[in-house]
Amino acid sequence: MCVDAVPTPRGSHHCVPRLSWERESMERLESELIRQSWRAVSRSPLEHGTVLFSRLFALEPSLLPLFQYNGRQFSSPEDCLSSPEFLDHIRKVMLVIDAAVTNVEDLSSLEEYLATLGRKHRAVGVRLSSFSTVGESLLYMLEKCLGPDFTPATRTAWSQLYGAVVQAMSRGWDGE
Repeated sequence: MCVDAVPTPRGSHHCVPRLSWERESMERLESELIRQSWRAVSRSPLEHGTVLFSRLFALEPSLLPLFQYNGRQFSSPEDCLSSPEFLDHIRKVMLVIDAAVTNVEDLSSLEEYLATLGRKHRAVGVRLSSFSTVGESLLYMLEKCLGPDFTPATRTAWSQLYGAVVQAMSRGWDGE
């Protein structure tokens, strides 16, 4: 079952699957593909997180006004991406991804944390549909970082992981 069909960088669509939290662990191969690929990304989390958010703002510019710090609204994605406060936000997002990777074989351990994160995103005006755009941006960033090592199997593994994260965040967004 899909959370949403998200366009890929090549213009086709990719299904972000819903995972059951009863299935607490991903297959060993999927988990290893995620961990192995994340090692490359985690060496430069701020750099790769900036790629993710650059892509996100390119795909969904309406998200930019949601990021305000000390009453300051950013006039452009570049202005936002160079802000120390926003760079701190990027670091936090990358830490959430790192937590998902670390707990890939026990994703249910993050369920309450992710539900709370979903509630916080709703409170600041994020639309549930924007989670799909974030997923596409994540896959884009991984593809740019990993190059030919971003295989179809790696893409599928990350899509499954992100689908589980979105499922938990959506529960919080829905007030569950």
